[in-house]
Amino acid sequence: MSSMYPRTKDLSRTRKSLSDSPPSSPSPTAKNFRHDRASRLDSGGGDSKTEPLGRTSSYTRRETRLAALNKQEDDTSPRDYKKMYEDALAENDKLKSRLDDSKHELTKIRSQLDKVNQKQDRISERSTVLESEKREKQALEKRVTDMEEELKVLTELKSDNQRLKDENGALIRVISKLSK
Repeated sequence: MSSMYPRTKDLSRTRKSLSDSPPSSPSPTAKNFRHDRASRLDSGGGDSKTEPLGRTSSYTRRETRLAALNKQEDDTSPRDYKKMYEDALAENDKLKSRLDDSKHELTKIRSQLDKVNQKQDRISERSTVLESEKREKQALEKRVTDMEEELKVLTELKSDNQRLKDENGALIRVISKLSK
């Protein structure tokens, strides 16, 4: 309202004149507007026989609902807020203890899981070490067998070499006897 009237002495006079004037009757256009709206509500709202005095069904439902709520509040005995507070505190304490128990159980399970993971890591490390040791052992065994075969070949070659030396010596002796 302050934005409509300037802050001057005229403001107080205007307010007095508004408050001193008798209540005016609604204009004819306002009467027609109300009549049109009421007739639309009556025609669109349902059966006019079930709605007394042209009230809408939502309005009556609201009124009956509010009356029922007020009646329920009157019928119930006064609530014991101290008891309700104590009950809420007891429930909170129970929930807190359950939460603490769950947290402790969670930490236990996590520690067990960590232990299992560590064991599995050690086992996998051991298995990789064992696998690498197996591979090394197999490589060494293969090398040993290869060397044993080479030794057999070398001993055969030595014996062949010795035999050839003996034959060469015999041939030299035969040639020297023939050449005399």
